[in-house]
Amino acid sequence: MSDRAVAPDPLSGFQVAGWMDKLGTILCQRQRVMRAAAGWESRLLRERLDRQPLTAPLWITGLARSGSTILLELLASHPELASHRYRDFPPVLTPYLWNRLLEYMPLKAEAPAERAHGDGILVTSDSPEAFEEPAWMAFFPHLHDGRSPMLLDATVERPVFEAFLRDHMRKLLLVRGRPRYLAKANYDSTRHGYLRKLFPDARFIVPIREPLWHVASLMKQHRLFSAAQARYPAARRHLARVGHFEFGLDRQPTHCGNQDATNEIRALWQSGCEAEGWALQWAELYGLMAKEIETDDALAKAILVVRYEDLVARPRETLLRIFAHAALEPDETLLRQAEARLHLPRYYRPQFPAAEADAIHERTATVAACFGYG
Repeated sequence: MSDRAVAPDPLSGFQVAGWMDKLGTILCQRQRVMRAAAGWESRLLRERLDRQPLTAPLWITGLARSGSTILLELLASHPELASHRYRDFPPVLTPYLWNRLLEYMPLKAEAPAERAHGDGILVTSDSPEAFEEPAWMAFFPHLHDGRSPMLLDATVERPVFEAFLRDHMRKLLLVRGRPRYLAKANYDSTRHGYLRKLFPDARFIVPIREPLWHVASLMKQHRLFSAAQARYPAARRHLARVGHFEFGLDRQPTHCGNQDATNEIRALWQSGCEAEGWALQWAELYGLMAKEIETDDALAKAILVVRYEDLVARPRETLLRIFAHAALEPDETLLRQAEARLHLPRYYRPQFPAAEADAIHERTATVAACFGYG
């Protein structure tokens, strides 16, 4: 018998508990029932919801793998901010009643474990997570069909959804006992205009990353997710339910309003030009940000672009800028945590053939220059 240590299985973190897969199937196949349950919950809490102010909600947007998760983890520990947690799924549309039920359930003690992405971020069921997207999918069912634009601006009017979203945010504040809403929602990158119309004092934190490193990270995650979903079909179902279509077997481009570009991204991926397809996706999404900042003064004031490189090199200075932008009191404990844990990735480096590196540069250079990348 060999004494050699067995390397951990990088796909094991994608396994989904049987009860979660079954409950998720039941609930997600009954969207109308869940929307009705959310409405009943709102009526039950109406007096408390009406007394709960919604002040300056904060959204972390940007493309996946830009540092959005680490920003969520740090900001969610701020005493003023309330976010979704891993425990909130599957019945994420009824967060108040579900969390009240959890109080009566015997929950096992958990040791933090690295999340499935394999990026060194340790989580438990109480860790913050991006669970706003199921609410959008319940009211906008074609968001991720790969054919419809995902761009929602100030001209959109969906009163039923808007009432639901306001109530949902208030419920989360009641559950957490905190005054301000926080969400990591990468797809909200295409909804800044709509959200600012609904919440004029909203603030957006948009992390961005140098294109070569960003594309390398995106490709690494896509390979990992594709392999995991092929091995564990329940993981594929789970990721679709929570609205993660950035990677894996159900990957879809983020449609930023340009149909030709979206078609080209898909064609590049299908032809095996992964790096160039991701580079075009990067340019499309951050090009949309650059246009918003240039042409809409109100959005320009609401958006703070945070370069990943600045965050890991100067965490205290960068977080103080975020606090100032979001009108948050600086939290010294949080600042020290950031200084202790933030660093450039040590588990991979970009290694592209010259032709791929040139293609990434060609696709991204114009937009990258808008954000200080040479």
